[in-house]
Amino acid sequence: MAAEPHIREELGRLRARVPQLTGALAASVDGVVLAQDTPGVAPETVAALTATALGVAARLTDATGQGDLRELLVRGVYGYVATYAAGRTAVLTLLAQDRVNIGRLHLEGRRAGARIGELVDAEAAAASTAASPTGAPAEPPTEPQASEPQSTEPQPEPQPKSPATKSTAARTRTPRAPRTTATNARTTTES
Repeated sequence: MAAEPHIREELGRLRARVPQLTGALAASVDGVVLAQDTPGVAPETVAALTATALGVAARLTDATGQGDLRELLVRGVYGYVATYAAGRTAVLTLLAQDRVNIGRLHLEGRRAGARIGELVDAEAAAASTAASPTGAPAEPPTEPQASEPQSTEPQPEPQPKSPATKSTAARTRTPRAPRTTATNARTTTES
């Protein structure tokens, strides 16, 4: 992968900006390691588990009407595992100490994920253009979908997509009721 040195550089810069990071890994959505800086942790295992968790989390956000998955945060006794979308076909997984500033982790993780996504997507676009016999760009990759577990129960038929949809990856979001002043006050006091 030609983008690997650039991804490694981005992971290094990310670890410098967030000193409490103990590891960083970029992987494809199906669990293939693209670049990693995870001392003491098996990167292939982390990438495979990330792909599995990503599939479950994507199904959860879809089932609850929250739209496409953007990030996933898991907190353990000794720290955090945070996964961020990185373009259409990759994810960024960060390992952090339990004393990390979560806001800073999200800020830097989202930024790094966007930059890594640009690198991976640009390489995929270049590869599809080079692979096309006419030199014209091939079909753009579709949004990654979580693999569905096989079930013996009958599944409902998928609903046809509306022709008014701008993108094949677009999903509808369940509207939420507007918050009132009383709701805001209650939410503030409960926190």
